Amino acid sequence: MTGRIVKGISGFYYVFVAGSGIYECKAKGAFRKQGLKPLVGDQVEIDVLDEAEHLGNVVRILPRKNALIRPAVANVDQALVIFATDSPKPNLNLLDRFLVMMAYQDVPVQICFNKEDLGSRADKQVLKETYELAGYPVHFTQAITGEGREEIRTLLQGKTTTVAGPSGVGKSSLINGLQDHTLMETGAISQKIGRGKHTTRHSELIPIGGDSFIMDTPGFSSMYVPEIEAGGLWECFPEFVPHEPECRFQGCAHIGEPDCGIKEAVARRQIAQSRYDNYKLLYEELVQARKY
Repeated sequence: MTGRIVKGISGFYYVFVAGSGIYECKAKGAFRKQGLKPLVGDQVEIDVLDEAEHLGNVVRILPRKNALIRPAVANVDQALVIFATDSPKPNLNLLDRFLVMMAYQDVPVQICFNKEDLGSRADKQVLKETYELAGYPVHFTQAITGEGREEIRTLLQGKTTTVAGPSGVGKSSLINGLQDHTLMETGAISQKIGRGKHTTRHSELIPIGGDSFIMDTPGFSSMYVPEIEAGGLWECFPEFVPHEPECRFQGCAHIGEPDCGIKEAVARRQIAQSRYDNYKLLYEELVQARKY
């Protein structure tokens, strides 16, 4: 029997099988010997041990389209990162860290600023210009009223989207508004995987209609990017790439060197100052990390 892992907690994997519901499964020991770990989003084969109780074993992980490092999920088409327009004010350093992580893993990103009604027109314009200049689509929503919800739903159609954002930005409210509660109507969901809790503690795959899924991931307050080499960090800032050939020196760090194409683009406002400032902070973190 084939299904998809929708949640994993403490060695148990909850596998959704179309037409049959959720099976609570353990993974075979052979996976550990092979250095494999099932991930939320994996398509898997299971052996059913008890049909009445919906218990089984994961016996095979089917080939993956991709597997992300952070968040640890598989078979993702894109990421939707949600911050508040205000209350709390968006932490752009944290947002840029997430964008770097996704760029490093070659995952396209849609940016959503929720609580649109709380932000000033000027603040929203700055956010829009900063990230559209960087090549990212920017959307504004108001989860409580549903404003912008259908635009987001259209973006997610036919895709598996990992959704992330810090606590307090209305992520859960937006996700709840997107869900199609009729797709997994066995009742096993709330019973077996605790649906309905307001705080996300584990990554979870949620159907939102047809072949569209969202992966809700725990809220984050900080992100560290140790896998990236400092010298390659600039490649994770898409708006830097066209200007790098203008640098005078090969291997330019884009910080202290003269005749740097990227610094000149910042001066011409072709790259947002906040993005460049966050690049410098991340670069220094990565340099320091290599020393230890």
